[in-house]
Amino acid sequence: MATTVRRSTVTLPVAPLGADNPLPALLPPEEAHTLSREERALLPEEMARQVGYEPLRSVLPEPVRDGYGRERGNGVLDTLVIENARLRAEVLPGSGGRVRSLFHKPTGRELLYVNPVFQPANFALNGAWYSGGIEWNIGATGHTALSCAPLHAAEVPAPENDGAVLRLWEWERLRDTPFQVDLWLPEDSDFLHVGVRIRNPNHRRVPVYWWSNIAVPEEPSTRVVAPAEETWYFAYERALRRVPFPRFDGADRSYPLGSVFPADYFHEVPEDSRKWIASLDERGSGLVQTSTDVLRGRKLFVWGSGPGGRRWQRWLTEPGTGGYAEIQAGLARTQLEHVPLDAGEEFAWLESYGPLSTDPSRVHADWSGAVAHTERRLEEALPRAAVDEAYGRWRRIADAEPAGGRLAFGSGWGALEVERAGYSLPGTPFAPEDLGPEQQPWLRLLRAGEPPEPEPGEPPGGTLVSPEWRELLESAQGTASGRAWLDHHLGVAQWHAGDRSQAVRSWERAARAGAGWPALRCLAVAASVEGDASRAADRYGAALADLRSAAVHTGAALPALVREAVAALLAAGRPAEAEEALAELPPAAASRGRFRLLHAQVAAARGRNAAALAVFEDGFEVDDLREGEEVLGEVWSAVTDRPLPDAYDFRMRPG
Repeated sequence: MATTVRRSTVTLPVAPLGADNPLPALLPPEEAHTLSREERALLPEEMARQVGYEPLRSVLPEPVRDGYGRERGNGVLDTLVIENARLRAEVLPGSGGRVRSLFHKPTGRELLYVNPVFQPANFALNGAWYSGGIEWNIGATGHTALSCAPLHAAEVPAPENDGAVLRLWEWERLRDTPFQVDLWLPEDSDFLHVGVRIRNPNHRRVPVYWWSNIAVPEEPSTRVVAPAEETWYFAYERALRRVPFPRFDGADRSYPLGSVFPADYFHEVPEDSRKWIASLDERGSGLVQTSTDVLRGRKLFVWGSGPGGRRWQRWLTEPGTGGYAEIQAGLARTQLEHVPLDAGEEFAWLESYGPLSTDPSRVHADWSGAVAHTERRLEEALPRAAVDEAYGRWRRIADAEPAGGRLAFGSGWGALEVERAGYSLPGTPFAPEDLGPEQQPWLRLLRAGEPPEPEPGEPPGGTLVSPEWRELLESAQGTASGRAWLDHHLGVAQWHAGDRSQAVRSWERAARAGAGWPALRCLAVAASVEGDASRAADRYGAALADLRSAAVHTGAALPALVREAVAALLAAGRPAEAEEALAELPPAAASRGRFRLLHAQVAAARGRNAAALAVFEDGFEVDDLREGEEVLGEVWSAVTDRPLPDAYDFRMRPG
């Protein structure tokens, strides 16, 4: 059959995403992959420089996505399918362009771990993320803010009319870098080629991050093979160290279940070696990923065999389904690094994904023999020269405009940036018709100098924080009513730029001019960062009082504000006021697991250990529990010396 691209759907249990958090994310995400300055000093020079280069100050201008729960119902997700006679790839354009499934027809084998449910969890930089398939992580250390966001999609002409190409593209807002992912399936090919390009159209250098993250089935006999004798080992003790691979500390770490706790293994692949990684089962069969040399990094992530890792696996999917490990490929040696990209330049490479069959007696024997045998089998299946040649062919159509209409639509943010700066981005059209309601207030600022104002009774909406938009805010002239919201947005942009004192002055003006609870909440965050717990608590209290009295549609704003206020009141040693704040929640919000946990924390702070313990015994699930978050164990151990129940054991490191 000829290669085709078509629309389709998949029906499965789905937990809806819910409403985004309306409070601007002023603080950096709680990312586990961080190192101290002292630890960075011990690293090789290039790695140390890139680990310390431009870490995120926050996920602005992206919203935090924490409105999901754990109740699932039957849902229908739109898919795009690209297939030939041998391979079928199923893509979710509305969820970051993830390749949900890669099915090899001759063997009847699924090459990826396919999650049987859509269950968001708090792993992305801005919250909602889900497991399985192949995801495209761009932006900054962690899972992309686009994990659960739509991408633009269209078909483009294939190189020399060989097969078909499905193009995905979007504007990545954390670093202002447009990117494209071209899924190219030649006719009669066993390998899906993926051409990736990240462009910097700005007049300034930007930090870039990319890791292709591939979930693969995990069994006791699964072995992950890559051309490396050493690895940079990072676990949730937050230390990065170079260790031998695969054996260290008494175990063979190339078998994902050989580790007890979750861990990252960033392979030290020699510079002149072919770049590849494979996951192979007891029969020596599985998935291999290879690429051109620009994509230099290779990584194995394991959940481990311990109770915390197994609990996370059940949390992210259906109990009773098989587990998974992740094999990954990135621009740098580790995921703690950001790579500089100069103005007007781009990164581009080609990846290939397909089945690999090896001799199990060789691949499950000594490491050096397993690596050599696997690489020989890869060379037979897909020569290194063929990947380089495919890259050259793909580059000739990388600028080709989409043929026909769009297959899926992403956001209008790229169109807004093109409107502002007049960028020319061949192959990835960000068209005026992409502009939607979210972009309209900023379009008015751009064209008429009018500051963004919320609709009556609504929160102020998100803020654009790049240097170019901050300059437009600084030069805008608002009316008496609009000035308050101009100062609110200006304060958010100034805070993001690191000008905290000026941001505080802007928010103080906004509060006096009528911006009320949004500005007061920002001032509360600023006081907390300054270490003034009492002032932070006071300002949260004032923000809650203003929100209660304002004739606004509170929606997700009240729960979000109460959650932050309770934490601030507890930090200030005012648990009675924290309890009063929790009492303001509507029943639907109060019943959510995060707020049940806050009730337990407040009870413990008030010395009511039995009441805190009763919350745990009644049972609850914290929908947005963060990767590496240890609060469940901390509260439990504060009120009882009994062992932590399995239902609450998400520990990712030794005690």
